[in-house]
Amino acid sequence: MYNIELTETQAEIAELLNRVLSGEEVIISNAGTPVARIVPIAEQSLPRIAGLDKGKVVISPDFDAPLPDDILNDFLNPADAE
Repeated sequence: MYNIELTETQAEIAELLNRVLSGEEVIISNAGTPVARIVPIAEQSLPRIAGLDKGKVVISPDFDAPLPDDILNDFLNPADAE
């Protein structure tokens, strides 16, 4: 993280953006108090469209059946599973 005073940002905006583009977070402070954070914009994913997988998702008939004892015991007693 890089911290810079507000008065210095105007002269160094290009450098600040280069730091952000390289993945660094930049904090802008005013009189020593952080007031803003500049971070890269996260890649935007495509919107999800309901129904695209219709008919492709199959749930096993025993999906909600109790777990076998040996697997269940691993959850109840994780120290014994090792």
